[in-house]
Amino acid sequence: MVLWFVILYLLLSVGIGLFAATRVRNSKDFAVAGRSLPLPVVIATVFATWFGAEAVLGISATFVKEGLRGVVADPFGSSLCLILAGLFFAPRLYRLNMLTVGDYYRYRYNRTVEVLCTLCIVASYVGWVAAQFKVLGLVLNVVTEGGVSQSAGIIIGAVIVLTYTTFGGMFSVAILDFVQISVIMGGLLYIATIVGDLAGGVSVVITHAAEAGKLNLFPEATLAEWIPFLGAGMTMMLGSIPQQDVFQRITSARNEQTAVRGALLGSGLYFVFCFIPMFLAYSATIVDPAKFGALLEQDSQLVLPTLILQHTPAAAQVIFFGALLSAVMSCSSATLLAPSVALSENVLRPLFHRV
Repeated sequence: MVLWFVILYLLLSVGIGLFAATRVRNSKDFAVAGRSLPLPVVIATVFATWFGAEAVLGISATFVKEGLRGVVADPFGSSLCLILAGLFFAPRLYRLNMLTVGDYYRYRYNRTVEVLCTLCIVASYVGWVAAQFKVLGLVLNVVTEGGVSQSAGIIIGAVIVLTYTTFGGMFSVAILDFVQISVIMGGLLYIATIVGDLAGGVSVVITHAAEAGKLNLFPEATLAEWIPFLGAGMTMMLGSIPQQDVFQRITSARNEQTAVRGALLGSGLYFVFCFIPMFLAYSATIVDPAKFGALLEQDSQLVLPTLILQHTPAAAQVIFFGALLSAVMSCSSATLLAPSVALSENVLRPLFHRV
């Protein structure tokens, strides 16, 4: 049942993405959706871009191991990044009417700075894209019970995401994000109620986490503790502001006010929903401490899929993997589109234009 749902969901996503591609007429449509996205879609695409494999599987496992202080970079730093971008950068960047953040570097400095910064931006997405495809391969491997290897799953997932992203650009990404955010939010809330009951209730999980010291955000009052803590938070908070994915979502809005509101509301939604996977992962250690404790050490990204497959009914499994696929696919398409647009517009296009 889960496998057939996954296949149907992937085909539906490709269909929606290709349908959205019919609205693409020029590079402006492809890169920033013609600067036409309404507020609900901007909120959805801001949220969905960041809520990917790391939010569902990575952050949750880190929280179980290290508590809140271990996730200061994400979601705390990343949410503050979006807030700062919305408040201080969105109005100015939107008025410039540019396609990429590299365009700003050329406008503010020169062509050399534009190319160097663009290449750095493109390189920074390699690990992020790889992580999303790795989880797509993991999901296909798990739902087929090993019938599809993780390597084959990565290739299948990459082809699917590449297909609708290549044809539809930002229009496909935004429309799919809007569809997938409902699956993510509804699915995770439903799964949280089921898993919470398995663990004895929400209050039991929160109390257990508090007693274990997992809810302590700030480190001890020593430089050795605070320097890496602040470094992790500020790296994400400030380092992600001049990135193409943030720039695209700001400049894809239909007006300046929508850009600001979309960034702020999307960041708030992202921050809140990041705590649901943390709750699910910690609940797993209460449901079966021995098994999931060992799994955390062996392969932490398997904790949530294993919990769902072994301790929840078929309907819950379908909903969970639907939410997981939605999160990963939306993030994958965003992390593919951002560097590809930057590379083509700021490096390749001027080069071939001269040739």
